[in-house]
Amino acid sequence: MINKNTIIDNIKTLFYALIIAILIRSLFIQPFYIPSSSMELNLLVGDRLFVTKYTYGYSKHSFPFSPPILRNRIFEKEPNRGDIIVFKTPSDNRTDYIKRLIGLPGDTIQFINGNLYINNNQVFTALISDSELLYCGNQQIKVSIYEEKLPNNKTYKVSYRNDLSFKNSDKYIVPDKHYFFLGDNRDCSKDSRFLSEVGYVHFNNLVGKAQILFFSSNSREGSILEIWKWPSIVRKDRFFKKIK
Repeated sequence: MINKNTIIDNIKTLFYALIIAILIRSLFIQPFYIPSSSMELNLLVGDRLFVTKYTYGYSKHSFPFSPPILRNRIFEKEPNRGDIIVFKTPSDNRTDYIKRLIGLPGDTIQFINGNLYINNNQVFTALISDSELLYCGNQQIKVSIYEEKLPNNKTYKVSYRNDLSFKNSDKYIVPDKHYFFLGDNRDCSKDSRFLSEVGYVHFNNLVGKAQILFFSSNSREGSILEIWKWPSIVRKDRFFKKIK
């Protein structure tokens, strides 16, 4: 016969474990899964990564289900241009997106003939390859790969389609306390260029900074639950890799 005290002790243990897990997830780190190809080559579908919640301080979106317990951000720290950040989309304040921070408050962002301009200055790019295949959804597209260098000297790889690439835009003027994000897979990304779907992201919507890849599997080739496929789908070279 099960002792009543044993049941109560087990319930207490589970309760305390749940509280600790919520605190760790809310205040320190949270795991995220990459479901789309909008950040390739840098983040692949099937990557699992850790996001630090404390990097930019805390808002209601730091907590599960975004409870209205904080009106504004506390212990706030300004993000750096080029950071890869998880944020809640302004359209519903619920969906998590992960993109690269390009525009800071007050910046003017524009595309002219396929080139990115920040505050009327063209962002430096160096061609790496003009014939690579990347995924866009379930389709592979031919792209050119560039190294992009932001005004703060942050460098990373971006890709543009060799056909139907995003060429020209109006000027995006980033409002106060807002940020402008782009995907690294530029022609396969819903980001701040699409004002009705993403647009400018308020500081309070930032969830955290992507820091470390801890696991990765090619989900297009099989489910992680299919253990017998691990030798072919697990990307061992992406384990515990710092995100740039």
